[in-house]
Amino acid sequence: LSGSQVRNLEQRLPGIKVLDRTGLILDIFAKHAITAESRLMVEVAQLQYMMPRLTGAWTHLCRQHNGGIGTKGPGETQLETDRRMIRKRIQELKKKLEKIEDARESQAENRNDIFHIGIVGYTNAGKSTLTNRLTGADVYVEDKLFATLDSTTRKLYLDGENIILSDTVGFIRKLPTHLVEAFKATLEELKFADVLLHVIDISNPEWET
Repeated sequence: LSGSQVRNLEQRLPGIKVLDRTGLILDIFAKHAITAESRLMVEVAQLQYMMPRLTGAWTHLCRQHNGGIGTKGPGETQLETDRRMIRKRIQELKKKLEKIEDARESQAENRNDIFHIGIVGYTNAGKSTLTNRLTGADVYVEDKLFATLDSTTRKLYLDGENIILSDTVGFIRKLPTHLVEAFKATLEELKFADVLLHVIDISNPEWET
């Protein structure tokens, strides 16, 4: 939904919050973000989602003041100010995420001599459950979408060898592009993996596709 469509629906449905699919996903992300990294990523995604929806937010100011020909009304000025502040905040957040990513890469380089398995799959497919069963870890598990928003790494001792097991964030089909971009940092662990283990929920009638 566009910003104007959301506002029109909320006017027709007083007292009811209107969310499109992306807005709902963002609400779920914000509720489940625990670590500093996931909170940063959620805020980036929320701000990027908000940017094109600021139009019209300050039209009440325009009705109170009349701008002359060739001048900008106060509403437009405030809108531009808001957008500039949001862009600045996004840049600050991305710099913080880059530092976290650099630290992750350094840690991964120190583990180059250990076999690495990355667990991938859709959200709520059972990745964290499998991680707990294999490693005896206590990764948070619950039967709901995006219960965890952070990749977790645990050691597994198998056939006399130490193995690193990385449980990654799950995704859904047709995830909006800017959400994929915001959360790609959580998947950086996969580029260091020697094997990708794809977990599929067999109860899904479309599991073969």
